[in-house]
Amino acid sequence: MKRILFFTGLLLPFLNVFAQDLSYKHEEEILLYPRLKEKVEEVHVPDSVFGLLVRKVTNPSIVPFIPINGEKNKSAVIICPGGGYHTMLMEREGYKVAGEFAKNGVVAFVLKYRLPDEEIVRNKSFVPLSDAQRAIQLVRENAAKWNIDPAKIGIMGFSAGGHLAASLGVHYNSTLINNKDKISLKPDFMILINPVISFTDTIGHIGSRDNLLGKAPDSKLVEFFSNELHVNKETPKTILIHTDDDQVVPVKNSLFFYQQLNRNDVPAELHIYSRGDHGFLQIPEFEEWFDRCIRWMKIEKIIN
Repeated sequence: MKRILFFTGLLLPFLNVFAQDLSYKHEEEILLYPRLKEKVEEVHVPDSVFGLLVRKVTNPSIVPFIPINGEKNKSAVIICPGGGYHTMLMEREGYKVAGEFAKNGVVAFVLKYRLPDEEIVRNKSFVPLSDAQRAIQLVRENAAKWNIDPAKIGIMGFSAGGHLAASLGVHYNSTLINNKDKISLKPDFMILINPVISFTDTIGHIGSRDNLLGKAPDSKLVEFFSNELHVNKETPKTILIHTDDDQVVPVKNSLFFYQQLNRNDVPAELHIYSRGDHGFLQIPEFEEWFDRCIRWMKIEKIIN
């Protein structure tokens, strides 16, 4: 597979860190659609703040992070990095977080999904969601291989990746992929960090909306992808983490989603921190909210 690597040495120290931690292993990436032909070269860009950024994805994939503890029936989480549906923060909002989950006995998969780029894909608005559906289908199909309990497979997302995760959580019955074996595409839980939830004019993140739907989107698409409008009693249990001073994605995204979960009697937990802005991934902030997620997973018996 071709890739443009502006600085090929970027991942080497990162992969060495993986190798030094004996509590888990990361496997090679698994293509979601092995027969899919590459149309353009994938772009990898190093960033001093955000780590590895990825754009122009033609072949979506998952990278597994597997705990080495011998336990059966482990839980699993599929992680959707953010980036405004324009790029993906694969290291900061993907690999780093996956490693922490694996240290806690959770099998983690970092999803590299196709972005809504008309140069690469058709029907661009639904392509990221179709990749999320295929990812959870693939993990469930191979649950036994990774010692995963197929009833404990969740989805996690940051910012626009949180929008993708929430979209899967409310639209799992809107099947966009070949699913002849009727594998459940419903996540068993959701972890949403500073998520874009709505595409409405009042609280939506317009940059993500423009990238996914275009600058003059059809009102039906705006309604479909405003996830707070589609919560029902079958929506997966959810934990939301947000910061009150988020200048990129208003905290009302999480507040409105939580309100709808609560109205529909869906088990949900919401944590709002007064400071942290939109990133919220530096130590010690990361440790604080990540520990809350782990505790929530234990309370909900997602983790044994």
